[in-house]
Amino acid sequence: MKRVDTIARVRRAFHVQGWSVKKIVRELHVSRNTVRKILRSEETDFSYERERQPLPKTGAWKAEIERFLAANEASPLVNG
Repeated sequence: MKRVDTIARVRRAFHVQGWSVKKIVRELHVSRNTVRKILRSEETDFSYERERQPLPKTGAWKAEIERFLAANEASPLVNG
């Protein structure tokens, strides 16, 4: 998500200071595609909303992990 201050700095650098897109990318540490997107639109806030949250990679192992943790808690080495 690009905030209003970043968008304003990019636009100011391009329109007021006359910087090239390449210089803006180097100086402000923003990707070239993002700079172009900012300059082409009138938006003041860019955000990305996921359509669905992907499952974590540990989802299939959740029961096994919880079993290991429960066994670890009961272990005399951990509690002693």
